[in-house]
Amino acid sequence: MSESARGILYLIPSPLGDTPPLEVLPLSVKKKVEELNHFIIENEKAARRFIKKITPNKNQDGLLLYPLNKFTSFEEIESYLDPCLNGESMGLMSDAGTPGIADPGALIVSKAHKIGVKVKPLAGPSSLILAMMSSGMNGQSFAFNGYLPVDQKLRKQAIQKFEKKATRESQSQLFIETPYRSLTLFKDLLNTLLPSTLLCIACDLTLSTEYIMTLSIKDWKKEKPQLEKRPCIFIIEAGF
Repeated sequence: MSESARGILYLIPSPLGDTPPLEVLPLSVKKKVEELNHFIIENEKAARRFIKKITPNKNQDGLLLYPLNKFTSFEEIESYLDPCLNGESMGLMSDAGTPGIADPGALIVSKAHKIGVKVKPLAGPSSLILAMMSSGMNGQSFAFNGYLPVDQKLRKQAIQKFEKKATRESQSQLFIETPYRSLTLFKDLLNTLLPSTLLCIACDLTLSTEYIMTLSIKDWKKEKPQLEKRPCIFIIEAGF
C-alpha cells in the first residue's frame, strides 16, 4: 500500500486530572476521537473514561484498544500499527498529558517513522511545558531529567550533579516524581541545594488545586507547601 493510502497515527492529548476535557483541550481533539476506533493506550479503564467524557455518544463496544505499558511485549508492539498499514487511522493516548513525553508512547511514534506511517500531533496540555512557562526560568535552554534515583544517597548525588550543570550551562533542570514521593524529594532538594539556587514547584497543573511557586532555597526553607500525594514538576536554576 502506498504511503498516501496508509492510516495516520494521531497523538491525542488528555487532561492532567479530572478537569472536563473541553476546558483544556481544543475541539479538534474531540472531533478526532469521534472519528477513530483504534487506540493505543496505557490503561484501558482510564482510556475508556476519557473517551466517554469527550465523546459521550460514541459506541464503546466498537473500540479496539491496544495496551502499551510495562507488561506489553515487543512482539505485541510489532503488530500495533498494522491497522495504519491497512488504511485505518489510529490514536495514541497517554493516561495524562501528551503522548511520547515522559510516556511509553515514544516507542510507537518511533516505529511509525520507521515503517512510513504519518504522525500527526494534536495540541493539548503538557505538564512539563506548562511548568516551564510559569516558572520564570530560562525558557531558552532547559533539560528534562525524568525521575531521580529512589535511593537517597544516589538521589542527592544526582541533585548536586544537575545543580552544577544548571550553573555551568545556565540551563534550567526539570524533574518529575511520583506523587507519594513529592514531599521526600522536596526535603532532599532543601537539604542538598545551595541557598541561592532557585526552585520552582508546579503541582496539580490545570486543576482547581493548581499551585506554582518559584523561590530560592533559602526562602523555600521558610515555606511549608502541601505536596504529599500531589503530582509535581520540580525545576532548578542557578541563583545569583
